[in-house]
Amino acid sequence: MPLLSSIINNPAGSKPHQPLIILQSSSAQTCIPVLRTLISNFRLDTQALLFCFLHRPSSLTNIDIPTVTAFDLTGRIPGYDDAWCDPQDEILARVRSAPPGALHVIIDSVDTLASDIGSTPKAYKLIQTLLGLITTRSEPSFLVLHLQPCPVLELLTQTSLSPTLVHLTAHSPAIIMHLSSAYSTPPPPAGPAEKFWSVFIPFSERTHESERLVYGPEGNGTSAGVWAGKDTREFVVEVLVRGGSRRGVERTVEGWRGDVPCDLCALESLKNLWYRRKAEEARPDPTQNVSFNLNLTPSQEKSRAQVPLPYAHEGKPVTTAGAILYDPDSADDIDDDDPDEDLDI
Repeated sequence: MPLLSSIINNPAGSKPHQPLIILQSSSAQTCIPVLRTLISNFRLDTQALLFCFLHRPSSLTNIDIPTVTAFDLTGRIPGYDDAWCDPQDEILARVRSAPPGALHVIIDSVDTLASDIGSTPKAYKLIQTLLGLITTRSEPSFLVLHLQPCPVLELLTQTSLSPTLVHLTAHSPAIIMHLSSAYSTPPPPAGPAEKFWSVFIPFSERTHESERLVYGPEGNGTSAGVWAGKDTREFVVEVLVRGGSRRGVERTVEGWRGDVPCDLCALESLKNLWYRRKAEEARPDPTQNVSFNLNLTPSQEKSRAQVPLPYAHEGKPVTTAGAILYDPDSADDIDDDDPDEDLDI
C-alpha cells in the first residue's frame, strides 16, 4: 500500500506509533482535503477535539459526528473582540478533562494560533504540553497540526519535540511539471529519486517560486488544486515519515485526487509528463541494427586515452605572455621577406 494511503486510512496502524502529524498548506496549495479525509477516517470509538482558528468546523468535518467535538475560535480575534482571552488554558483544560481512551487533538491552524498569542515560544510550549498529554494515554492517540510556513514550523519538526513524525505537505502539480521541463528532473519512477529530491526540496522551500507558478501568467490562479474534472481537483502531497518501520526517514511524493490519495500517474495534470517519458523510452537507438560496432570496449577506451596527441608544441612551456603558437601547413610560404616588396609604393 502506498505510504500516503496507509497514513490516511489507518493512522493508528503505523509501527512504531506516530503521535505527531503535521499537515502543511501554503498560499499556492491547500492541504485541507487531506485534513478533512484524515478526520473522517478516525475510528468511531475514539474521541476527537477540533480547535479551529482559521477555518470553520463545518468545512473540516461533519459536525453531526458524535465523536468529534469542535470548538469554533475563528471569531476570537485579538484587538477586534473585546472578550478575547488567551486560548491556551482553555485548550489544555479541554484535553485534560477528556475521558480515558484514545484521544485525537486537531488544531487548525497553528500559525494563526501563534499570531493570536503573539509569541512563537509560547505556541511551541503549548504544542509540547499537548503532545505530552497525548503520548501518556494508554490508547494510541494523535496530535494533528495544520499550518502554513511560519517560524514555529521549524521548531515542530525537530527531533527534540518528537523523534517520530508524519509530515504531509501539499504542492501544486505545476512544481512537478516545471522541474521536469526546466531541470530534467521528473519524480520517481520517471527519474532517479536522488536527483529529483536534490532539486525539489530547495525549490519547494522557496514559497515565492510556487506562488509564481500558480498565480503567474501561466498559472491556474487558485490554491485549491488543478481541475481534473467537473467536481474534482487534484494536487501533489510530499510525504515524510520519520522513525517508521525502517527506523529512519522515508520520503515520497504521491498524488491526491478529489478526496482520496492516488498514484502520481493517475493525476490528469501530470499525464504529459508520463507521455513524454514513454516517448523518450520508445525513441530508437541509432547505434542499433548497424553492420558495425560503434561502441568501444573498456580496454579500447583505455588504449585510446594513452595515444599521444601530435601537437608540435606539446610539453613546451610558453614564456611570453600572449604568445601565438602556429604549426605551418606544407603549402605555407614562411620566410622573412616582405610579401609586398614587388609593389611600387
